[in-house]
Amino acid sequence: MPRIPGVRGRLKNTPVLGQKKVLLAAPRGYCAGVDRAVIAVEKALEHYGAPVYVRKQIVHNIHVVTELEKKGAIFVEEVDEVPSGAHVVFSAHGVSPAVVNAAADRGLLAIDATCPLVTKVHREAVRFARDDFEILLIGHEGHEEVEGTAGEAPDHVTIVNSPADVDTLVVQDPDKVVWLSQTTLSVDETMETVRRLREKFPNLQDPPSDDICYATQNRQVAIKKVAADAELVIVVGSANSSNSVRLVEVALEYGASAAYRVDYSSEIKQEWLDGVATVGVTSGASVPEELVEEVLRDLADAGYGDIEVVKTAEEDLMFSLPKELRKDLQGKQDERALGGRVSS
Repeated sequence: MPRIPGVRGRLKNTPVLGQKKVLLAAPRGYCAGVDRAVIAVEKALEHYGAPVYVRKQIVHNIHVVTELEKKGAIFVEEVDEVPSGAHVVFSAHGVSPAVVNAAADRGLLAIDATCPLVTKVHREAVRFARDDFEILLIGHEGHEEVEGTAGEAPDHVTIVNSPADVDTLVVQDPDKVVWLSQTTLSVDETMETVRRLREKFPNLQDPPSDDICYATQNRQVAIKKVAADAELVIVVGSANSSNSVRLVEVALEYGASAAYRVDYSSEIKQEWLDGVATVGVTSGASVPEELVEEVLRDLADAGYGDIEVVKTAEEDLMFSLPKELRKDLQGKQDERALGGRVSS
């Protein structure tokens, strides 16, 4: 979807009962894994020149993808679309060993921008498969992250899409079952799925640590607090961003009268604001802060200039770049580590 230029004054300042204000969730926006992946593509373009190919969307945000395309990135669905010998970046969501092997067979120069937290889940899948466990992978079938994780141990993985799937689930040995999860799910729904799994399989094992990433959890905790006091919640994020879609669902579940997801501020409709005094604003983990700032600017035009930050956590996790990109163009070590970009 192309970006629609903002028009100042498009949203009108209509009277409401009470004082208009914005509750701005923090943390929000870019997480460390997204930051790392986006900058990996930018630095690959600096190092090797355009074009640099990227399998799938580097992160699930249409604005980020469009901006990288302008700089010379070419996004493809599969590695067989990449010319032999070219550079290809694997997205933050991860890939299966089959994709890695296909890229090698074509002589592609691969740069792995998989989020390290996703890589952790991949390693867990390999280890449990090696120990002959049946792996119940909680996640959305067809999502790139789920495809990548399942591809690490396809003969041992069964995908569980929702709590309702548990009722019909059959395993070979209920005493050798473990659950793993997609990193961007709703925390509450995932725990409900685990609860049902444990009722059915009392000897179900847990992963060594929680698979749902810190950023997903933090953003959901923040929007829960915001939603309790907001009549309307606006989530900035793309439709294929699992964590952004979850934020809308969580906002509605925890008290917001209405919640909408938008890619750009220009998608906000005047009627959403009718009679609304308090608007909650947040963004998914793959959303640059500039898009949130556009939303705040337009809301200010509509009278929502009073902004209260609702902060529920501090984020300081840092990830280094993929090894191919850790030196600058002069060959000197680039010590930069990448963390989430959260404004407050």
